[in-house]
Amino acid sequence: MASDTPIHPYYPLGVAIPDYVANTLSTPTIIAIFATACSVALLPAFFLIRRARPNLSSGELATALWFVLCGCIHLILEGLLLPFPPLVPPWYIPASLDRSLHHLANCIFPVLGNFALYHVAGGSSVLSQLWKEYSLSDSRYLTRDAFTVCMETITAFAWGPLSFLLVYLITTIHPARYFMQTVVSLGQLYGTVLYFGTSLHEDLVRGLEFSRPEGYYFYGYFVFLNTIWIVIPTLLLMQSGKATVASFGRVRKTGKRD
Repeated sequence: MASDTPIHPYYPLGVAIPDYVANTLSTPTIIAIFATACSVALLPAFFLIRRARPNLSSGELATALWFVLCGCIHLILEGLLLPFPPLVPPWYIPASLDRSLHHLANCIFPVLGNFALYHVAGGSSVLSQLWKEYSLSDSRYLTRDAFTVCMETITAFAWGPLSFLLVYLITTIHPARYFMQTVVSLGQLYGTVLYFGTSLHEDLVRGLEFSRPEGYYFYGYFVFLNTIWIVIPTLLLMQSGKATVASFGRVRKTGKRD
């Protein structure tokens, strides 16, 4: 008897992925679209920040652009994975329009709730296909894994908006900048460590591997891309710590107390 479960390339072999539809875009095309989208977000931000604060140092500008990128990825890309039913229903969009507009509406308004957990595997929008490509390195994004859902929900609702707030705080040299930078960077670091840790636990304890065996999926997607959110937040935490210590040191020298 033929199985009703669609054949898919994800690991562990045989994992249930309801409504799965294969990608129509090639891997190079998906990567090119993602790189282009990042450029579209970063280039205008670069000029706007430079215009608002011409004397901002290169390091501070780079930090602000990092949080622009974080905000876009957390709020839009990871916002696609929020575990809520859509509040932009299919019948709201005329039947003559492609269903991808429904995906787009939910991507633009992730805080209203969207249907990622129900439609990413079966979706054909660019964002759905991007997630299906990445999920070759971690199928938990297509299987409604409890940890992944909770982590990405916190990331989208908390670190996404706060990343954009940090862009403002850095640009205006606001005194709350280092406090907020500590909060967001620590949250990013903690979430990424847990992300790696839960995957390692499943592998060592239960023998479950979520990545395909090809090295470019595991080391290229899973390890490299996520390690970025360990290295940079760690550096920013160190920067915040030094700034905080230096600030308290200056206060002590001047003898001022709150």
